[in-house]
Amino acid sequence: MRGKVCSGRCRGYWERVSRGRGVLPGRGAAAGSAWPPGAMAALSFVFLLLGAVSWPPARASGQEFWPGQSAADILSGAASRRRYLLYDVNPPEGFNLRRDVYIRIASLLKTLLKTEEWVLVLPPWGRLYHWQSPDIHQVRIPWSEFFDLPSLNKNIPVIEYEQFIAESGGPFIDQVYVLQSYAEGWKEGTWEEKVDERPCIDQLLYSQDKHEYYRGWFWGYEETRGLNVSCVSVQGSASIVAPLLLRNTSARSVMLDRAENLLHDHYGGKEYWDTRRSMVFARHLREVGDEFRSRHLNSTDDADRIPFQEDWTKMKVKLGSALGGPYLGVHLRRKDFIWGHREDVPSLEGAVRKIRSLMKIHRLDKVFVATDAVRKEYEELKKLLPEMVRFEPTWEELELYKDGGVAIIDQWICSHASTSDVRLCTIVTRHSRNRPALTGVNH
Repeated sequence: MRGKVCSGRCRGYWERVSRGRGVLPGRGAAAGSAWPPGAMAALSFVFLLLGAVSWPPARASGQEFWPGQSAADILSGAASRRRYLLYDVNPPEGFNLRRDVYIRIASLLKTLLKTEEWVLVLPPWGRLYHWQSPDIHQVRIPWSEFFDLPSLNKNIPVIEYEQFIAESGGPFIDQVYVLQSYAEGWKEGTWEEKVDERPCIDQLLYSQDKHEYYRGWFWGYEETRGLNVSCVSVQGSASIVAPLLLRNTSARSVMLDRAENLLHDHYGGKEYWDTRRSMVFARHLREVGDEFRSRHLNSTDDADRIPFQEDWTKMKVKLGSALGGPYLGVHLRRKDFIWGHREDVPSLEGAVRKIRSLMKIHRLDKVFVATDAVRKEYEELKKLLPEMVRFEPTWEELELYKDGGVAIIDQWICSHASTSDVRLCTIVTRHSRNRPALTGVNH
């Protein structure tokens, strides 16, 4: 049997759900609301299932109910063979690091799939430091808001978190492993890949409730609970934890917290780039970027000879075949980036001098700037560089696309420029290194 058996406390949770209290957002009527037609029949069915939970098993078959098992599983007497892999990273990490961790976890999932049926549960987006627009709900954001899920599924099987809740029977994660380094560290010249369950080095960011289930951040889903939490010291590539998941636990759903502690299995190899290419941005964001290019930068895929296919597995291009749009693309980072990279980031005046130099060299009269500069710096930049073009969403667009979506639109427009010397402003940012993967073309 996988996971904890559903005790009376657990059944009480589901009874509260059936009465309209503790209902998952968007999944039930508010407390005190009138029952819709047919609801009493549905409620009777729920109580029938709850009653079935308390029936003594005919035999010790391992078919008891536990959190995470669906109603269909109860009736059939057998749970699905599919297991669920979830993960999260250190809260302060930004968008591009999180995207990089996805690539590492995808490698792990491919390793697991060689032995068992697994699916990756995509961690909802939210609470990123750089998403600072006020009065906009920016938590519990599904991946489909930013990425094309069919494209991801052409590489590995993935589902959204809310699909996991519906499919597994509730907001329960059987086992949470908090990944950490080794307390004793490692000596130079003696690196080895290893993984061990160890005492937690730092204080856990999880606390037990009165039912002895674990509460935590869980991507903003307050109703989610972990049944077991333990710490694991890791040193090595992502797939090093595969034996732990396959042999050391029978939990149906397993979460790896602090997954950034895992390294790439094969950085820069075919598997790495297959996963990277599968991370196609959501169509609605690409369309906004393409419309902006056409309207403000005289740029279209046909005119700029930038081939694109929705199916990334069928997209094949010759290196250097694309022209790119008739503009310079610049990624100008300010704010927190300046604090840690003062030697790499020029002043606004210095950046403008370099931009004008590049525009002259490449005979361009337009420049698209993606920047997180504060309003005062932006106004100064506009005075120094009046020919600058920038995507400025309305409040309604910002509410719809979120800060993350606007950043993707910026990246999409930048990546289609004939010249994107983003290095002049941010020598070491991941945005600067992502350009070929965004379009599938290297100009």
